[in-house]
Amino acid sequence: MRVLVTGAAGSLGRVITVGLVELGHDVVGLDLVPAPEGTPYAWHEADCADGDAVEAVFAAERLDAVVHLAGAPEELSLPDELTSHVITTAALLDAMVAHRVHRIVYASSNHAVGRTPRAAGELTEQALPRPDTYYGVAKVAAEALLQLFSDRHGIDAVACRIGSFLEQPTSVRGLSTWLSHGDGVRMVEAALSAPAPGFAVLYGISANTRGWWDLEPGRRLGYEPQDDAEDFAGSIEPGPDDEAEAEFPGGPFAMARFHRPAL
Repeated sequence: MRVLVTGAAGSLGRVITVGLVELGHDVVGLDLVPAPEGTPYAWHEADCADGDAVEAVFAAERLDAVVHLAGAPEELSLPDELTSHVITTAALLDAMVAHRVHRIVYASSNHAVGRTPRAAGELTEQALPRPDTYYGVAKVAAEALLQLFSDRHGIDAVACRIGSFLEQPTSVRGLSTWLSHGDGVRMVEAALSAPAPGFAVLYGISANTRGWWDLEPGRRLGYEPQDDAEDFAGSIEPGPDDEAEAEFPGGPFAMARFHRPAL
């Protein structure tokens, strides 16, 4: 499968592109920055928020699918978040329709439901949007775009609500939210290859003993996580904010003292 990976130079993108290449996919990288030295596959330096630039990439490449990982990973102003996550997604979806590309895997976030009280129990894909930040709001809006294009144009779109994508968990909260590098690749591969998912949501975490999210939606698409954050529990030191961070899935993003930039 020839796959366009946006945000290919980012911390998530670098891992996913290598993993997809190792699985036999033909990767095309897209990012705001030049290709890292030694990159063995096609690369385009462009802004995904620029619809004309995105269209040019699609015109230059024969693509089968898109893995959309680009976007600011931190809290910004609302206009900046909407540009980073919603405008980019819309540009890609418009190009997909124009060039008959029918599959997109989207890096959504646990922060789309980050203010859901943990007392509500395990979160499923049926959980209503309850973002914890402007970042989370933008992820919710991007998911809505995916649903729209799935309904209107028959796009197969999988939104992966990613937890904490790290080499290993670094906090008590991370024992519940961790997504290992290996499971991240397995998650994207499943979302790319699942037969006719339509619009689907899965929770992008590993098979964590303390996990807060339902893994069944991912398993229905073929995502079988193999790692468990519990293997690192003995190396995690308790912190003063552990209890507060466990009140909501969004952790520090959902805490009252989290700083939100002024518009």
